[in-house]
Amino acid sequence: MIMRKFCLAAAVAMMAIGTANAAPATGDAIKAAIGGNSVQGNMDSSGPYAEFYQADGVIKGKDYAGKWTIEGDTMCFEYDGTPKDCWSVEISGDQVKWLKDGKSGGSGTIVPGNPNNF
Repeated sequence: MIMRKFCLAAAVAMMAIGTANAAPATGDAIKAAIGGNSVQGNMDSSGPYAEFYQADGVIKGKDYAGKWTIEGDTMCFEYDGTPKDCWSVEISGDQVKWLKDGKSGGSGTIVPGNPNNF
């Protein structure tokens, strides 16, 4: 029983260390992971989203479009009528976390291609 508790505690500690050490991705890593794919998730300020990020920098969503660029180690978004907004991105497998000023502003899952046919 003591060994089982120790193993469980060690596993929880390893998961916490892995999360604590997550660092924002480089611009090249962001482009490689997201370009040509979709991300579906939830933003803290605006709720659920699903977007396809064409490799040529066009964003397609349901009934709207925009533009994405990589600037340094951030991903920037431009939509009609809104100023450019840049975010750092943590990437772990198919999971992304959007960071602004070091704080999480949302998350999502990378989905290959354009499954929503935007």
